[in-house]
Amino acid sequence: MMDKIKAGIIGGAGYTGGEMLRILVNHPNVEIAFVNSTSNAGNLISDVHTDLIGDTDLRFVNDIPQDIDVLFLCVGHGDAKKFLAANPINESIKIIDLSQDFRLHEKCTFEKRSFVYGLPELNHDKIKSASNIANPGCFATCIQLGLLPLAAKGLIQNEVHINATTGSTGAGQSLATTSHFSWRNNNLSIYKAFEHQHLNEISESLLQLQPSLTEALNFIPQRGAFTRGILAAMYLESELTLEEAYTIYEDYYGAHPFTHVSRKNIDLKQVVNTNKALVHIEKHGGKLFIISIIDNLLKGASGQAVQNMNLMFGLKEDAGLKLKAANF
Repeated sequence: MMDKIKAGIIGGAGYTGGEMLRILVNHPNVEIAFVNSTSNAGNLISDVHTDLIGDTDLRFVNDIPQDIDVLFLCVGHGDAKKFLAANPINESIKIIDLSQDFRLHEKCTFEKRSFVYGLPELNHDKIKSASNIANPGCFATCIQLGLLPLAAKGLIQNEVHINATTGSTGAGQSLATTSHFSWRNNNLSIYKAFEHQHLNEISESLLQLQPSLTEALNFIPQRGAFTRGILAAMYLESELTLEEAYTIYEDYYGAHPFTHVSRKNIDLKQVVNTNKALVHIEKHGGKLFIISIIDNLLKGASGQAVQNMNLMFGLKEDAGLKLKAANF
């Protein structure tokens, strides 16, 4: 039996840090070495993440011990690069970054480190041999999982129309006008139409599988009046029959333990609190209609980060991630 992996967490007080703790505190192969939070140093983790009362007596720290195997950066966009610039990390320590700082090809290096884009359904073998991972964005994960099988066959031959709705936790823990309960509840709004930052990483991934791709991705993001999850509804003109499409999707995801193709319609409660992604396909005239769903904080963030860690350290891919949905 291998020694337990020693993990450190930077930014442990936020939503993704809390979900990382919830997974790792019960992971059979991991010991949480420290949880860093400058604003909460000295406080009990369970005083901040009250769902962990009785699960851990760890406290937040302000220092960054280097006797660890892997470091999770649960920080805001732009902050990972700043953190690494200010805090040199031993080259022997693997890094998994949950921000967007290193996701794109032109930004994937920092000093001597090179980051692999951490979508296991796209880069499974690269992740297994990687020392540094750029964890994908939540919208990007959900949308890519709906389109990767088509791109792998060179079958995105018309523009793709995407409407995707995310829960309030997608905005992070910091207060903003659009995250207040009184605004978000019983409300729905569109933001960053056609210009969302995750379009760049989606395009790079699709081009990796289908280099000839020139068709537009028309993405309309929405803020939903719920807490967790993303539902993406996509369609494009396609000559595939429904059965041909299902065969392509089922073949593509057959070896991936968390992404499942459902021949019945799907809903968010099937994936919330899990690392699962579900994909459903329909054919309407000449249009192929695809629905994909994930939990934005798990498969869209912390769960996928642990999935990547499992691959990097040669563990079972689903270790510590056999989580049941909160279906009712």
